[in-house]
Amino acid sequence: MNANAPQSHHAVFTIDETAPVVVRLSTVIDAPLETVWALHTGIDSWADWNADVDQAKLDGPLQPGSSFHWKTHGLDITSTVREIVPGVRLVWGGPANGIDGVHVWTFEQTGGQVTVRTEESWSGAPVDAAAEELGQALRQSLTAWLASLKSRAEQQS
Repeated sequence: MNANAPQSHHAVFTIDETAPVVVRLSTVIDAPLETVWALHTGIDSWADWNADVDQAKLDGPLQPGSSFHWKTHGLDITSTVREIVPGVRLVWGGPANGIDGVHVWTFEQTGGQVTVRTEESWSGAPVDAAAEELGQALRQSLTAWLASLKSRAEQQS
């Protein structure tokens, strides 16, 4: 390995594999990638199709370093966009209520279908104290999110 080789032009952010809570889920959506990506990245409209989101507001353009504020399950969360590869990958994260979360979404089109994969890690003192309960809650939340995204995207296409 050449230590002087040019570095990649952007860092690839990944979840914390060592976190007490790691959830990985995926779903296949019968809709065009453009539809699925537009729904998922239209943060200000999340509450229209995702029953778990009470409100969401993006500050500025969707780009690394931008933050969005959202309410879900009674929590006020501020997440920061870490990485975006249009139509392919979206990563956000940030601390909320003592939990440090990293959330990676990937999108892959095959024919007329899109496979959406989500990976999320949670760490921090509240997670150490109740990893099993919080892990179940996160899994339920992400399962519902994927189902809602699938339902709305397939209705629109």
